[in-house]
Amino acid sequence: MAQDALPASFLEQIEALETRLAFQEDWLESLDRTVIEQGRQIERLERMNALLQQRLREQGETQNRFSPMPSLDDERPPHY
Repeated sequence: MAQDALPASFLEQIEALETRLAFQEDWLESLDRTVIEQGRQIERLERMNALLQQRLREQGETQNRFSPMPSLDDERPPHY
């Protein structure tokens, strides 16, 4: 079938659909790159979180070793 036989409005519709498809493909690639970068950022944040938790545990253990346990006399009474 030759293009001459197709109505002009039909060709315009096809061109419009092709244009929309091209924009959607570009948009999907952009979203894909964003999701990949966010995944990497989440992995970095999870590693940082794990390291900070480990350091806090170590710091708490160090404080417990070098500071005496608070006695009951050092605590405030409930009415304060």
